Amino acid sequence: MLKQYLQFKLSQKLSPQQIQLMKLIQLPTQAFEQRLKQELEENPALERGKDKETDDFDDAFSDQDFGDNEHIEANDINVDEYLSDDEIPAYRLHANNYSADDDSKTIPYAAGTSFTQQLTDQLNTFRLKDDDYQIAKFLIGSIDDSGYIRRPLLDLMDDLAFTQNIYTDIETIEKVLKVVQQLDPAGVGARDLQECLLIQLQRKVQTPNTELAAAMIENAFEQFTKKHYQKLLKKFDITEIQLKDAVLEIERLNPKPGSSFSNNLRSIEHVVPDFTIKIVEGKLELTLNGRNAPELHVSKSYNEMLLGYKASKEKSKAQKEAVLFIKQKLDAAKWFIDAIRQRQQTLLLTMSAIMHYQKAYFLSGDEEQLRPMILKDIADEIEMDVSTISRVANSKYVDTPYGTKLIKEFFSESMTNDQGEEVSTREIKSILKTVISEEDKKKPLTDEKLAKILKEKGYPIARRTVAKYREQLDLPVARLRKEI
Repeated sequence: MLKQYLQFKLSQKLSPQQIQLMKLIQLPTQAFEQRLKQELEENPALERGKDKETDDFDDAFSDQDFGDNEHIEANDINVDEYLSDDEIPAYRLHANNYSADDDSKTIPYAAGTSFTQQLTDQLNTFRLKDDDYQIAKFLIGSIDDSGYIRRPLLDLMDDLAFTQNIYTDIETIEKVLKVVQQLDPAGVGARDLQECLLIQLQRKVQTPNTELAAAMIENAFEQFTKKHYQKLLKKFDITEIQLKDAVLEIERLNPKPGSSFSNNLRSIEHVVPDFTIKIVEGKLELTLNGRNAPELHVSKSYNEMLLGYKASKEKSKAQKEAVLFIKQKLDAAKWFIDAIRQRQQTLLLTMSAIMHYQKAYFLSGDEEQLRPMILKDIADEIEMDVSTISRVANSKYVDTPYGTKLIKEFFSESMTNDQGEEVSTREIKSILKTVISEEDKKKPLTDEKLAKILKEKGYPIARRTVAKYREQLDLPVARLRKEI
């Protein structure tokens, strides 16, 4: 049975303007500049620079000027009947200049020969048969950025047949591969780490140390990678000094030979700090990057068009359509200017709260001085939503006396020490890193022993927690930290 009934419900929805503001807040400096440039290009009613005679266009024009019973669809607007085609919009005559205090440098584009082309140029110095040369070029094209050929030779043989119309066998491919492996940098064209290290050792001037290192890689690679040094001493009947010298030879090799070429051609990501914190006479001073605070104003000429329309006695439909378009652009320009101001205030307010919350760290640079801090702590401090704080913290950088830091790095969970005080997990990780760096590498500390040491220092945490923190610090287990 169907029934009708009334239901009252209170719900909160974000307006399109609020959503756009959230997106603006989330943008870092460089992305914000691109967004600003886009808005200036799309909205001729928005202009750069100061406007000495800024008028409030809301007083000059209102929706009521159209008449109560008239409705104009935005799709029917014809701007050409109101605006002159030969008029150059003022926003196109403004340069995107910054103040003299801003460090605004042009970032050059990376250019150079590709890694594949470098190898091909070297290949041209060898005398090869036509088919072998084509196979060699195909093998070079199969080398990844690290310098390895990851695919099985059988798959490459099939690809040669289907794509290059070259029918060959595994033996021929292996023979040509030996030629490719003679190219620089040494180790390029290897199929795995073991082969890569072995190629590099064979290219070096042969000494007892390199010969022993090559024998270890070729015949005892698993024991070497797992650092079973006692087994290596027994297998090769050598002293600890000989083993240490051989291991040192291997450590000098490059496990990713292709990186020496590919890294030079990779575009460098430049980080532009959104804030700067300085210590002036023992006090912290926070500034927002000037590129986040552009000077904008509403176009005076567009505002005058609205004033002219209000003064005119006869209003044609074409004029009303054009003026509606102008008002939409002026509304958008005014909103965008207000949104940028609100963005600036939000950024400064949030970063200021973080700076004062972590005052001890910013004055000393000691990570052990970092207080436990979560997003809600700052949100409650400045009475804003947690999502707003998250948008500021996740994508913004601050230039400090101790380097440029991602703001979200200052946030960490807390734990209680043996004295009942809340301490940051960053502090515990810093102590753990120090303990591991000072350990005896011949007898590295296990996670259980590390947990015991931390407990003695006043941080009672479980072994599994130590293991989690150690992995987050990208530190291997005790066995792999062992040295001779």
